Amino acid sequence: MNRRNIDIERRSRRLVEGRRGEGPVVYWMSRDQRIADNWALLWAQQEALVRRKGLLVVFCLITDYPGATWPHYRFMLEGLLELQEKLRPLNIGFRLLEQSPEEILPGFLQQLDAHALVSDFDPLRIKQQWKKQLGSSLPMPFYEVDTHNIIPAWTISNKKEYAAYTLRPKVNRLLADYLSDIPAVQYHPFEHPASPAAVDAGNFIEKLLKQSPTGKSRLQPGEAAAEGAARNFLHNKLQDYSSSRNNPCLDGQSGLSPYLHFGQLSPQRLAWMVSQSELPADIKEPYLEELVVRRELSDNFCYYEPAYDCFAGFPEWARKTLDQHRYDPREHLYSLSEFEAGGTHEKLWNACQRDLLQSGKLHGYLRMYWAKKILEWTSDPETALHYALTLNDRYSLDGRDPNGYAGIAWSIGGVHDRAWRERAVFGKIRYMNEAGCRRKFDVDGYIRSVFDKK
Repeated sequence: MNRRNIDIERRSRRLVEGRRGEGPVVYWMSRDQRIADNWALLWAQQEALVRRKGLLVVFCLITDYPGATWPHYRFMLEGLLELQEKLRPLNIGFRLLEQSPEEILPGFLQQLDAHALVSDFDPLRIKQQWKKQLGSSLPMPFYEVDTHNIIPAWTISNKKEYAAYTLRPKVNRLLADYLSDIPAVQYHPFEHPASPAAVDAGNFIEKLLKQSPTGKSRLQPGEAAAEGAARNFLHNKLQDYSSSRNNPCLDGQSGLSPYLHFGQLSPQRLAWMVSQSELPADIKEPYLEELVVRRELSDNFCYYEPAYDCFAGFPEWARKTLDQHRYDPREHLYSLSEFEAGGTHEKLWNACQRDLLQSGKLHGYLRMYWAKKILEWTSDPETALHYALTLNDRYSLDGRDPNGYAGIAWSIGGVHDRAWRERAVFGKIRYMNEAGCRRKFDVDGYIRSVFDKK
């Protein structure tokens, strides 16, 4: 077996044995919405070439996905339109199914007599439940390919890691073997049959976009835009990343998280580009730490912690200290609607919330402060977690993502952190406030920039 095939195979696992049908190989695309640098699509094509079968990409569109709003749908749908156009000259089919995958895929695949089903990997509960339900009803083989992590989540660790320092040695041990260039998808020489129960993807997406109450995204969606943004970061911003990333007044962060969340950009491709850069290692390492160790730690947390979005998912020490301070007096208490409207007593927090609503993203350092203030200004940690997750999922383009769940659990529940000096309400959870922000950056300048933004 050549290196290309080894690279493809070791990122996959079989979920269902099954009997192969006479129809095409079907790739159910979900988390990784791209053609380039997609190990799941490469795996599906390799299987289809060996078996001399057609190749079909299917996307299941759920118009009431939990937490998603129209800006999220617009960003995703515009990317899918581009993807469909790029698949045509490769002779790879694309079908849009307007229903939840566990409901529509079994009948759809049976009508096709699909040879096999391939999916990408996602650690979130809803995706895991879909796959479990599908696995109990599919007659054909069902495979899963992790094309979102550089090292597959089930390979890098078989348990929930305590913190970055416990995962980092495992990453360092395997990264050189897994971080490589990624082969391109080929023109597919075998025809895919007409498929039943599918809507015309282009017309359907265009219709939905016209119904959208929001205008064009501030950030241009799609694979081409994602690649351009990645190259811009590499050539113009990476060299200053370490010194500017924690200052919201500087354009120091990559800004690539929406592309990574929707799978329009491969984390492995980005890490490969950074690693091959001629910049010194000490310039590249801080960003690779965030992109590889911290991001894959978030997937690890959501995959191995069923309660990743609940108080029960916090470490034992954090639950204990929060319980001990559960009934501490709060100087300020706000409802979800007051938080949502940016109606607190603190101008910096209000600016953060306004920034999130306007731009669909919030600077990473500010998101930590933003979440910790929600803990301070709500009646209990469960309410704080619910409010923070609701607002992040609703308004951030990269919401509904393991990075968001892990980051908010870090801020409110000490996940992947350690105990700090004890104080009211927070207990031993790390504390942040506006005074600390003022030591880091020009708070007043940031507030002005947000409220002056049109």
